[in-house]
Amino acid sequence: MSIDALAPPALPDSDLQPDFHALFQVLPSPYMVLDRELRYVAVNDAYCAVTERRADELIGRPIFELFPNPGEGGRRLRASFEQVIETGKPHSIPLIPYPIPLPISRGGGFEMRYWSAAHTPLLDAQGRTRFIVQNTVDVTDLQRLKAMAYGGDAEALAPREATLLQRAQEVERANRNLLEESRSLRDLFAQAPGFMAVLSGPDLIFSLVNNTYQQLIGHRPVIGRPVLEALPEIAGQGFDRLLHEVMRSGEPYIGSALSVMLQREPGAPLEERFLDFIYQPMRDPTGEVWGVFVEGSDVTDRVLAERRQKLLLDELNHRVKNTLSTVQAIAAQTLRSGGDVAAVREAFESRLMALSATHDLLTATSWQGAALRDVLLVELKPYAAERYRLAGPEVALAPAEALAFGLLIHELATNAAKYGALKGDDGLVEVCWGRMDGGDRPLLILNWTESGGPRVTPPSRRGFGSRLIERSLKGALRGSAELDFAPEGLRCHVELPLSHG
Repeated sequence: MSIDALAPPALPDSDLQPDFHALFQVLPSPYMVLDRELRYVAVNDAYCAVTERRADELIGRPIFELFPNPGEGGRRLRASFEQVIETGKPHSIPLIPYPIPLPISRGGGFEMRYWSAAHTPLLDAQGRTRFIVQNTVDVTDLQRLKAMAYGGDAEALAPREATLLQRAQEVERANRNLLEESRSLRDLFAQAPGFMAVLSGPDLIFSLVNNTYQQLIGHRPVIGRPVLEALPEIAGQGFDRLLHEVMRSGEPYIGSALSVMLQREPGAPLEERFLDFIYQPMRDPTGEVWGVFVEGSDVTDRVLAERRQKLLLDELNHRVKNTLSTVQAIAAQTLRSGGDVAAVREAFESRLMALSATHDLLTATSWQGAALRDVLLVELKPYAAERYRLAGPEVALAPAEALAFGLLIHELATNAAKYGALKGDDGLVEVCWGRMDGGDRPLLILNWTESGGPRVTPPSRRGFGSRLIERSLKGALRGSAELDFAPEGLRCHVELPLSHG
């Protein structure tokens, strides 16, 4: 890039416009221009003369490659350049010792020189430093004259001048330290894991926001805008009222897991987030509140996890109560049926095992439900596969339906093993099912049919098994089971409105 590219826009009358390149070259003081990578972009004749280098030796090359200095002088010069790039403001170094390499014609090596340098930024349209203009003055001869006048080396100054220089250097060091601290604070603010923002004035205008806050609000441009203009969706959610109350009262406000609806992408629907935060009033030296510091964390994942945990505990409590009620009913009915202790114990244990087997099926699906075919296979597993046939489509049962069906099929299979088709060697159990339209819910139709077993006679009294079969699907499930003691084999017709479609 040439120096002409850095010139200002042309004047209306082109005859009045100076030749900026020629003007730059004839300036009596050394000038050079660096880009953001500290490479030479332009140098004038005076700069070439003082550094004893040609322009083509300098343009495009990094300054610290051509004039290396790992010492204090090099560190101060680099820090000055970085400050101008960072702040976009001029910076000066009153006095800096900096050796420069000598050409071979002068014997090579390095010669110590003393300089005074002023660095001025040239900004782009966005206000960022694009180039640095350096005006440097070689004050080596002045330093040597002072050495002759006061004795000693070139750095031995008159007491007053030495004190002034010392103070200037101390101020410069203090400014460097403040700049470094300011940069560190800005980095800490920007990279903090919690969201942060500063709202200023009665209109609550965004002055600062950090990266996490930008992520929370979808990286919207908010700086310089009032909070309700920048985040219009929070109107009516109470947050602007809280902010104004903090401004009025001067008292902080702490929010815990508060819900807020935010638009996190342009055109996207509002999304609920949960926030822990504090609104902290900010005061000027007189104690007046001039703004609000906002700091907090997005705790949405924690809140949703706590809700899921509570839901699981409530569901567990419900299931445990239901299971205990079922066990209580099985125990009461089994004991009421009479018989010797061993028989009662065997019947009770087998029914508990049936209940447990269905629980295992439900646990495998996190209690989302179980397939009807799986419930049938679990209860018929003790019998040879050729002793039963299953035919029907895939049907998903809700947990309560699966538990009831498990007990029902267990009673039918136990009865068949004791008195029916599964007692001998030739009997067969056929289970067929299907779905039909039942209005608001699909209706499951299942038929249990036994054949090839002993001749069936209706019982003289209804035992617990029969009562459990006929009553297991009633009540909340709104189902029914009807037994038919046909001579050729027991039949059971089941109808159940399904919770799952």
